Parts: sequence; structure tokens; C-alpha cells
Amino acid sequence: MSTPADGRTALHGTDPMFLARWSPRAFTGEPMPQDLLLSLFEAASWAPSAFNGQPWRFVYAHAGTPAWTPLFDLLIPYNQAWAKHASVLMYLVSDRFRRTPGRDPSPVRSHSFDAGAAWACLALQASRIGWAAHGMAGFDVSRSHDVLGAPEADYQVEAAIAVGRPTDASILDEPYRSREIPSLRHPVEAFAFEGRLGG
Repeated sequence: MSTPADGRTALHGTDPMFLARWSPRAFTGEPMPQDLLLSLFEAASWAPSAFNGQPWRFVYAHAGTPAWTPLFDLLIPYNQAWAKHASVLMYLVSDRFRRTPGRDPSPVRSHSFDAGAAWACLALQASRIGWAAHGMAGFDVSRSHDVLGAPEADYQVEAAIAVGRPTDASILDEPYRSREIPSLRHPVEAFAFEGRLGG
């Protein structure tokens, strides 16, 4: 059994890094060195994928640069209210097709699944180096394809991600401040079933 300081408990003995990772909203806003950001993308690159197709793409911007505003403006106001303190904002995009030289592109059913694996690796790497990555579904999906340069026929925009160094929740307004705690998880028995899906 693993139990870190925040009270999260793993009943079936998993590595503590999974319990240590969570998605804070309170960030210092300090600049993120490019080499640290690249280490997140490096971790993402080692995710498994169908046919090793690696369909994930990341479009990113450092706070305070010209690229930041178009990406920030895609977020819904609820997320803009706290993500303004992030150091880096990025969007995860997946390629819908397997692209093999000399062959026509073929649809890949698992493109979102594979991109999700890359996101998990990136988030874990951020946590391991003392930073954090917070994924978001709240953004203008319809406009995102044009802003990110990702034609909808070829790509799916999966999520927005804010990256920053965590800080005290006191910088946040409500309702964010009171929610700034690591969330718990359902027990394994609630989602893992032998032989057939349970009720």
C-alpha cells in the first residue's frame, strides 16, 4: 500500500509517482526553461502507439510570447481565469491517419488512445521534475483547428494543457481555491472486470 503525504492511497501497490501526480491550477507564472519543456515532449515521444505511428502533435506557446495569445484565447473563460498563471500553454492534436511513404494514408482508429498515452507520459514527467501539467477539455474546438493549423479532416484536437510550477492555492479566486487539492480515485474493483463488463 502506498500513501503519500496528501492522503492518497494505492490499495494494490503501485509506484508512488502515480499518486504524486495531480492537476493543480495554482502556478507561479515563472518562465519555464526550454530544456525542461523539451524533456516533457521527450517523455511523450516514448509512449506506445499502434504500428509505432506516434500520431500525437503538440502546439505550444510560452507565456509572454506572440504565440501565447491565440492559444490562450481558445480557452473558455472558466479556464482562462486560472491558466493565465501558467508558464506554457499547449494543445494536444492527434493525426487521424497512418502515413506510410509510398502508400495512401489509412485511418487509425486508435489515434486518440495513442495521443492520450503521450499526454500521460508528459504529465508524469512534469510531476517528476517539480512542475505540473493540467489537461483541459474546455476550449473552442471549432476554432482550434484553424488557430492551430490542424485541418479537421486530418487531425483531432484532443485537449488543451497548462504547464507551470505549482504554488500555494491562495493566488486563486473562488471557486478554484477551495478545489485546489489532489482528487481521489475510484477503487480498482469499480472499473476492472474479469471476463465481462460489470454493472
